[in-house]
Amino acid sequence: MRIAAYNVENLFDRAAVFNDDSGKHKAVLEEFSELNELFEKPVYSAADKARMITLITSLGMLNRDQGTKKSFTQIRKIRGKLINRPRDRSKPRTIAADGRNDWVGWCELETAAVNETATTLTARVIAETNADILAVIEAESRPVLLDFQKMMKRELGLAKVYRHVMVIDGNDQRGIDVGLGTGSDYPIQEIRSHVDDLDHRGVFLFSRDCPEYVVSTPSGARILVMPNHFKSKFGDQATSDARRLTQAEGVRDIVNARIAEGWEHIVVLGDLNDTPDSAPLAPLLGGTPLRDVSEHSAFTDFEFNATRGGRGIGTYKTGSDSNKIDYILLSPSLFGLVTNAGLFRKGAHTGSDRWETYPELTSKEHQASDHHMIFADINL
Repeated sequence: MRIAAYNVENLFDRAAVFNDDSGKHKAVLEEFSELNELFEKPVYSAADKARMITLITSLGMLNRDQGTKKSFTQIRKIRGKLINRPRDRSKPRTIAADGRNDWVGWCELETAAVNETATTLTARVIAETNADILAVIEAESRPVLLDFQKMMKRELGLAKVYRHVMVIDGNDQRGIDVGLGTGSDYPIQEIRSHVDDLDHRGVFLFSRDCPEYVVSTPSGARILVMPNHFKSKFGDQATSDARRLTQAEGVRDIVNARIAEGWEHIVVLGDLNDTPDSAPLAPLLGGTPLRDVSEHSAFTDFEFNATRGGRGIGTYKTGSDSNKIDYILLSPSLFGLVTNAGLFRKGAHTGSDRWETYPELTSKEHQASDHHMIFADINL
């Protein structure tokens, strides 16, 4: 059985800011994240309102929610009033709302169609890896995953794709979720969502969801599979670290509860957005019996080790060990049965020939993802 996790960065539409060559994307994403965090405060202080205006101005949305032609964001307002905008533009704009309960809405990233080559290469990565159980991170929706599979069949001439596909809408206001695809011999038998779990502040615990999928194997084994995508590092560092910490604690508690119930085969996998030595991930990596597959002796990346040194465990961008943020965490029963594991990097762009890439991948615009697929083969 091969199990894998892949952050596809959306399949057909992704944030338009990533297509910008001016290097603005980091600042835009940080401001976008900070603004949404401010919007969620129960009460807006004078300092909060002043900061909101600064961020809204910087993001190009001061005079209209849709922003300017060069904006990468827009304010999606459902109900209530957020901003006072006098017709006379010489007069200052101010925040009308006094807290979260005064209006319903958020800031969202404008999207643009993903480059056709990038979508095709995403399909090639998934097809070539050929996992029996695949966690898809940053999937738009179940219908999109189904459409993507049709495209895989058409473009790659595949006879079959994933028979079972599931995505539960999560809490990310951009509409990016975690999904699961399994082969015909690996049916999804049960589903449990944690999309509405709350943290100690009464805020949704998971940025997307921490779904529990019970998958059966051809041998009759039952595996509890939990795809995850933790809070990114964009925005205020202390705030994002605290968010990932509570998410790691939440997954830890779920895992330990299932172990107490008698579950033997458990997998937590996906993009946890932090490194193995980070404090936010410590509750999960050190507070359960789960083992990181990259610690297994069968985990290899010979080509990367030969050219760059290190352990070859990096899963993001340059692939260096310090960019290890994607995981497959296995219960002891599964970790002991791993026969092969590693990273599939051919869909990620490298400017210095650090690994083999597809011939069509000539620029970052064409890459399937800036994440590298992580996989493990388990003899069940």
